[in-house]
Amino acid sequence: MAEHVVAELSKAGVEHELIRCVDYNIAPGVDADMGDGDEWPEIRRKVLDADIILISTPIWLGHPSSVTQRVLERLDAELSNTDDSGVPVMVNKVALVSVVGNEDGAHKVVADLFQALNDIGFSIPAQGCTYWNGPAMESTNYEDLDEVPEQIASTTATAARNAAHLARTLKERRYPPYAS
Repeated sequence: MAEHVVAELSKAGVEHELIRCVDYNIAPGVDADMGDGDEWPEIRRKVLDADIILISTPIWLGHPSSVTQRVLERLDAELSNTDDSGVPVMVNKVALVSVVGNEDGAHKVVADLFQALNDIGFSIPAQGCTYWNGPAMESTNYEDLDEVPEQIASTTATAARNAAHLARTLKERRYPPYAS
């Protein structure tokens, strides 16, 4: 699903890089760098340079994956990281969410992720998520579909367009500096 979101972002003129966090050693913790062997600092640099991030996760037992939770915990370190005007560094950035799974719970997972990302400072675009849930307790996965259902494709395109629009708007008109 992340690949489909990225394809739609490309159609909206957004340059992108797809990073599979599961392929990295992201140490547990809430600091920007947890030391020896931690590959989060490499990912963090890319997040800091990005205008839009996409968190894409499967649903496991009604929750986002443990890797997704680890990413949120590492992003937690940015709460106290501010620019020269006192604005948290993740403010003026946009977050999108996509969720896939063979069980119910996409709305809950999206809500949990949106709340965490918003707390960290990300702006959430209107209709800024997309999801697919297969039949409960079945073996069909999103990647096994012959084609993406039209409603999912349409929702994915809308989320990407709205994220691109919001990111451009925030580039032109940043949030004001925080009062001292």
